[in-house]
Amino acid sequence: MARNASDNQAYVLGVGMTKFIKPRGLREYPDMGYEAGIKAMLDAQINYDDVQHGVACFAYGDSTSGQRVFYQFGMSAIPIVNTSNACATGSVGLYLARTLVQSGKADCVLVVGFEKMRPGSLKSVWEDRPSSSGRFAAKMDELVGTSKAPLTVQYFGNAGREYMQKYGATAEDFAEIGRASHEHSQNNPYAQFRQSYTTKEILDSPTIFSPLTKLQCSPTSDGAAAVVIVSQSFLDARAHLKSQAILMAGQSFLTDSPKTYGTSAIELVGYDMSDVRVCELHDCFSTNELLLLDALELSESGKAHEMVRRGDITYGGKVVINPSGGLISKGHPIGATGLAQCAELTWQLRGWANNRLVDKANVALQHNLGLGGAVVVNVYQRADGKASTKPEESV
Repeated sequence: MARNASDNQAYVLGVGMTKFIKPRGLREYPDMGYEAGIKAMLDAQINYDDVQHGVACFAYGDSTSGQRVFYQFGMSAIPIVNTSNACATGSVGLYLARTLVQSGKADCVLVVGFEKMRPGSLKSVWEDRPSSSGRFAAKMDELVGTSKAPLTVQYFGNAGREYMQKYGATAEDFAEIGRASHEHSQNNPYAQFRQSYTTKEILDSPTIFSPLTKLQCSPTSDGAAAVVIVSQSFLDARAHLKSQAILMAGQSFLTDSPKTYGTSAIELVGYDMSDVRVCELHDCFSTNELLLLDALELSESGKAHEMVRRGDITYGGKVVINPSGGLISKGHPIGATGLAQCAELTWQLRGWANNRLVDKANVALQHNLGLGGAVVVNVYQRADGKASTKPEESV
């Protein structure tokens, strides 16, 4: 039975994901979705009979692809919602799950995101109708013109150029972000790419759209991720799991500027950015990560590049950005991306992230952006209020 709506806490109880891989047709989406979902339910120590609502997240596929995945767990007649919201699709699934729990409609929601993509840059599938981001393209053409490069990389490349002109960032600053992401991915067994590069190697890789080179751009990927969201009463009935439960302490989902959402989600629960030690940000391109450091107020206004130069985006610095390797290295199977970010932060706060653990983190921030547009920001903390510790310290 769903609980009283006044008891509005929602928790991440289980997470799971597949390894993200190049889109070469090696796996089908039902198989990947099934693997991720089973892993999440095993992690949460639940059976599919406990799930009262399903949310499926994907950008490319038939409209009821979610049912195709969920029916592998069982045909229990639960409501299954299919959602698509560009690159924010997975996090919109988290928003729907949290809303269901907070409203009292469900005590246990399984969210599964999956994607089987085509090789190459992102482009519209529907060439016979107006693009959802067509107005963005028209405005960009009006402001700075367009080239033959993929539109998405032009959007973020031009934004990076403007930041360079206004505040003095350099191509080396963006390349350093790429270097850090690739370095972080070496410790993530789920990452698509696990090779490190020097800043020079990143700068010398093929230019896609200046200042962005190939090694600063997220790849297309195949993969899946899943999350189990539960209510306070569901968790109370399983007290032995409270040490692994992660509170969804704050959340914003709007169609406006990322700065508004990031700040409001943090302030909503009484934190400021100085409390955040680990983040998974939407680094579809290195330029976007730098812009987000500024927009989310992780850096001083106009000084995000200085934060990068100080080494404050990696281990030993102010905050570790994308310990998973981010979209740039971990990969970007659109429907799974937001859920994979959630999984990484869950492992971080539990102290389960092994050799990529950000020690003593008690607040984690997630940012997921979809052009067209949608932005979701989530703030997480451990249900027991403790900070993450290395396994040997928790014995």
